[in-house]
Amino acid sequence: MKKLVFINGTMGSGKSTTCEKLYRSIEKSCWLDGDWCWTMNPFIASEENKAMVLENIGFLLNNFLKNDSFDYIFFNWVMHEDEIINSVLERLDLQADTEVYKFSLICNERELSRRILKDISKGIRDEESLERSIERIPLYFKMDTLKIDVSDLTVEETVEKIKGVLFSTG
Repeated sequence: MKKLVFINGTMGSGKSTTCEKLYRSIEKSCWLDGDWCWTMNPFIASEENKAMVLENIGFLLNNFLKNDSFDYIFFNWVMHEDEIINSVLERLDLQADTEVYKFSLICNERELSRRILKDISKGIRDEESLERSIERIPLYFKMDTLKIDVSDLTVEETVEKIKGVLFSTG
């Protein structure tokens, strides 16, 4: 049985770090960060590029799903609306025995600001990313996902919470 695991949240919520630790800690797993499909210079969020990114994500996830080497496929991206997850799912050839899990990493405004300001000081993010991320926090509460408040959790604790769901027997 395959498990396709979506992990979303605002910028700075810990999606990439969490997925990196998850896939390294679980045998027969792989990880795709949706941002890798947006790596372009200059960054242009045109309709043409958005469509290309979604097609590329679908292509890559389908290849992971049909590969017998993997039981767990982790995918993270900033997906602040159910429609974004659904547009990815529509592109996938899911088998009857594939389980889909959807997690939102939620962070309170204070902790999210601390994390993003740290990234800004390192040159990883720009000032606008803080405002955009804070504005999007409420959107994640409206989504059809399992919410994990990561405000006071370490990455290891977040990973253990997700593994607890994935490995639960009932």
